[in-house]
Amino acid sequence: MNTPGTMTLVKRGFAFLLFSLAGSSVWAQRTAADARQLAIDKNYDKAIEIYGELYATAPDSVYADYLNTLLEAKKCKQAEKLVEKKAASYTQMTRQPDMNLELGIVYDRCGKPDKAKIQYDSILTFLNGDDILTTNIAKAFTDAGKDDYAIRTYERALQLLGNPPMYGRQLATLYAKGGNLDKAIDAMLRGGPSIFLTADNAKEMLLEMLGTDPKKLQQVQKVLVRKINEEPANNYYGEILTWIYTQKNDWEGALIQIEAIDARNMETGKRVMDFARVAVAARQYDIAGKAFDEIVAKGKDLPYYIMAKSEKLAAAYAQLEANHARTPQDVATLAALYDSFLVEFPKHYTQKTAADFAALHALYGNNVKKGIEILKKSIAEPDTRRNMMAQFKLQLGDYYLLQGRIWDASLTYSQVEKDFKQDVMAEDARFRNARLAFYRGDFDLAQKQLGILKSGTSNLISNDAIDLSVLITENVEDSVTYPLQRFAYAGLLLYQNKDKEAELLIDSIAQAAPKHPLTDDIVMMHATLAIKHRDFPAALKYLKVVMEKHGQDVLGDDAVFKTAEIYDTELNQKAEAKKYYEQLIIDYPGSTYVQTARQKLEAINAQHTQ
Repeated sequence: MNTPGTMTLVKRGFAFLLFSLAGSSVWAQRTAADARQLAIDKNYDKAIEIYGELYATAPDSVYADYLNTLLEAKKCKQAEKLVEKKAASYTQMTRQPDMNLELGIVYDRCGKPDKAKIQYDSILTFLNGDDILTTNIAKAFTDAGKDDYAIRTYERALQLLGNPPMYGRQLATLYAKGGNLDKAIDAMLRGGPSIFLTADNAKEMLLEMLGTDPKKLQQVQKVLVRKINEEPANNYYGEILTWIYTQKNDWEGALIQIEAIDARNMETGKRVMDFARVAVAARQYDIAGKAFDEIVAKGKDLPYYIMAKSEKLAAAYAQLEANHARTPQDVATLAALYDSFLVEFPKHYTQKTAADFAALHALYGNNVKKGIEILKKSIAEPDTRRNMMAQFKLQLGDYYLLQGRIWDASLTYSQVEKDFKQDVMAEDARFRNARLAFYRGDFDLAQKQLGILKSGTSNLISNDAIDLSVLITENVEDSVTYPLQRFAYAGLLLYQNKDKEAELLIDSIAQAAPKHPLTDDIVMMHATLAIKHRDFPAALKYLKVVMEKHGQDVLGDDAVFKTAEIYDTELNQKAEAKKYYEQLIIDYPGSTYVQTARQKLEAINAQHTQ
């Protein structure tokens, strides 16, 4: 029978036991931590002594640290004994490949490569075609620095599966890492394309492996030519080879290759069409024109005939826009081609072709009247789609504005705003009307419309609306609007290409009100005029004034970005451009230009490392 005293002793004993166990646990944790610190301090003997004591009572908790410390201390016999003892605890049924890997690593580090090889080789016998097992074993080998065995793992799995493309990406990466480019390419291309490695995947990997190294590109080109000769019906190789040509900037060679594939497969031109579009995107307009001509030459009955003719015109228009040395004869020649095409295919008056034709006359041919005539014809076409109708009308309003027909322009914009409610076209029209109100000096109306647009769905329109609203707000002093009215009218003159008149007007504002808040805007308009006339030294001079004297104002980031752009795209002085892109990111982190600046920096850095 338990007496109260007995029960008290039992409780005390139980409490003492709990206290002892808790204390023992704390001691163990502290000791393990101490052992780790001793190992870090390279006091290996003491660390090993503590780990040995802990391992005797809780082997799983310290095994990895214990083994690593033994290896660091070069206690190979103890390390081998430890890992062999653990391996022996597994039966043949329960043993996992990671145990063999562990043994192999220990033997390797202890200078027993033959014994290590036996263990590594034995791991390959675990492979059975299971993808997860294959991937895990290959990763374990890679983590252990055994890329050669990771390669053997994938190759053995492919033998079991008989599916060459399956591990192409992984093998290509491993071979490339080891400097074996031929095998990397072979692994990437074998049996492709597939769900495991598409043509686009292959291009991404090649770009990562090769960059624009001409020797490596030439090496890949040779491999691909050999592959094409072995498997002429496999278009995958031809597609990659075409891409290689473009990376070498050999667009002629790329076109020849594409044409050969098209002819071999008796295609209707889609592949050549896709290539032409890639060439246009890369501003390789001449080669794009040749590709479009190749499609046209296939005959009117094939599906891409009309498309190729219209897109060739669009490419020629883009080339003319980019050509600052264009002549009136260049414009007239292209206009004749447009006219001929639209006579042959009048339904294209409902397409973007007509919009470009109108712009060609109005913006580059000094014939706004003809541009308006083309747009009116397109608007009157019953088959014109809704979105194109809006574009034509917005363009028409712009050309009315060029002619000085202010009310016609406003009415046309208002029609789009009314007919395309809840559409980005309506927002675009509202902004143009707000800008028009600004040009007319009706700042209250402009602000009313801009207020609606500030929260617009289009970021570009929203940002433009904010900029114009801030310009009005910051430059109306105590209801005195005369300087801003003159500046707004100068903006209209600039829009109408009356540059001399615009410049005289803004100079008169600067002289009449030298301390007016418009000072930075006037300097920026001078910079805009200089850029328009490609006087880049003058433009940089004006932009420097904005940066130095008005850097904290709203136009500060604009000045930095425009400066970077001039050095980057116009003067090709990448080091200077980089400096200003970096300045923008650091000094104006909230600027809407930051994302573009980061992209431009990446492009410059990529060119520098090639």
